[in-house]
Parts: sequence; structure tokens; C-alpha cells
Amino acid sequence: MVAVGQGSVPGVDVGRYPLDSPGSDGWLRAVEGARAELAAGGCCVLRGFIRPELVETLRSEGEELAPRAHYTVENVNAYNIPFDAGLPTDHPGRIVLQRGNAFVARDLIPREALIHRLYVDTRFQRFVADCFGLAELHEYSDPLAGLCLNVVAPGQSHPWHFDTNEFTVSMLTQEPEDGGVFEYCPGIRSREAENFADVRAVLTGDGERFIRRLALRPGDLQLFQGRFSLHRVAPVHGAVQRHSAIFAYSDSPGLIGTAERTRQLFGRVTPDHLAVGEIRGDRLLD
Repeated sequence: MVAVGQGSVPGVDVGRYPLDSPGSDGWLRAVEGARAELAAGGCCVLRGFIRPELVETLRSEGEELAPRAHYTVENVNAYNIPFDAGLPTDHPGRIVLQRGNAFVARDLIPREALIHRLYVDTRFQRFVADCFGLAELHEYSDPLAGLCLNVVAPGQSHPWHFDTNEFTVSMLTQEPEDGGVFEYCPGIRSREAENFADVRAVLTGDGERFIRRLALRPGDLQLFQGRFSLHRVAPVHGAVQRHSAIFAYSDSPGLIGTAERTRQLFGRVTPDHLAVGEIRGDRLLD
């Protein structure tokens, strides 16, 4: 169970989002609003979550961290599985996508950074848990993926994919000059059905009817059910990178990524990744 801490909540505009008053009327209104948006479309954006005077701090810290990212351009598919997985010829997993985004791992993010202080704050964790309707919320045990900074350079994108966790918490810390729009297909698959034909339609450019687009600003908190919603960051244009913090939590303790997936994202693994397999709550393809 998430405990509730004391003191100020790092960076949060508590006038709009009273994380310093768990269970208060303001807290409950914010939670109810988030739940309604998630139920309607699997996504919720809490605008201006970070105080305006700290948005520049958020940006500058991310800019300083970005050079530490593991950067690689590689061919992937929407399920992040090998292309030689014995899939039928018309399977969407055979469609080649180019992934050019990069990640700064948690062990490279200073503990005093705003995103790290927010990630470990127990009131923030309790608030996120309430928004998703979870009794418990746990930080990833994964030493690299628990908290990371996603970096998308000009000319690159984070291609269509599904998340490995049922819910995702993220925050844009630097917006690009152009492009880099978050696009998603809410509920395009479920625990019971992969809906490969619909996924294929999106990947081949015939699925516009499934796609929603979301304009994000630095300091906005995004809550997202990415396990069931195909999504991407469209190509970034201009001279400025797109940065976003990803706060990784789970409703069960002890989650650690597979060695293969960790090496793909961060370029390295730790003994923890070699010793423990990744926990899954369903049998979906990825």
C-alpha cells in the first residue's frame, strides 16, 4: 500500500491539484475528473500540473540529462518482438517501423532532479493510484526503467507500439519546434482480443478513424492506458529535441524488465535483469 508522506509536494501546483491534502474535496474532484477521462478514452491530461515558475527548471534539467541517453536507430515492430517469430505473412507484427528515440536510465538521473523527487513522493504515488482506481502502487524494482527520460531528436520518432504495463504516467519536459505530436488509438485491443486487422490498418495508413491526437505542454501530467492503446510520438521537426519523463509504476511489487527488452532500450543490463523474468498479467503478444 502506498504510504502518505509529509512536507511539500515537489513542483506540483497544489492550488489546482491538492496533493498536499490527500482525501480532501479538491483531491477527490481531481481524481474523479481523471477517472472519467480514463474511462472515456483511456487517456487523461492534467494541465499545468507543475507550477509555472518551475517549468523552466523541468526543461533545463532534462536538457542536461539528454546527452546521457542511450541512442540507437533500429527496425522494430509494434509488439517489440523478433521479426522471425513465425507470424503469418499478413500479421501486423511483420510491418517494419524505425525507432529512433533514446532513453536516459534511472541510475543516470540525479536524486535531486525534480522528476526524481516527484517519482518517489508518496503523495504523488497515492494520487496516481487513486486516479487509476488502484488499491496499491509500487515503484518498479527495475534499476534502469523505473524512471527515465525519453529523448526524440529532430528527424526521429517513437513509432507505433503498445506499452508493457497497463498504465503509464508521463510528463513532457521540453516540446519541439514542430511535430512530435502524441497519437493514440484508445482501446484498439483488449485482454481478450488482439484485433490484428485494426492494428494493421493503423500501421499501413488506413486507420485514421482509430487515431486521436493530443497536444501536450511542458509540465502537463499524462495518465495513459497504453497496454491496450496503440500509440506513438510522431516525427519531430525543427532544431529542438522532444523530452518527456516516464514514471514507471506497477500495481504489484518486484517488476523488472526482460534482459532483451532492457538491452534494446538502454544498451545494457544489470544482474537483476539476468536473474528475474518480467511479470505479465495477460497473454497478449508483447
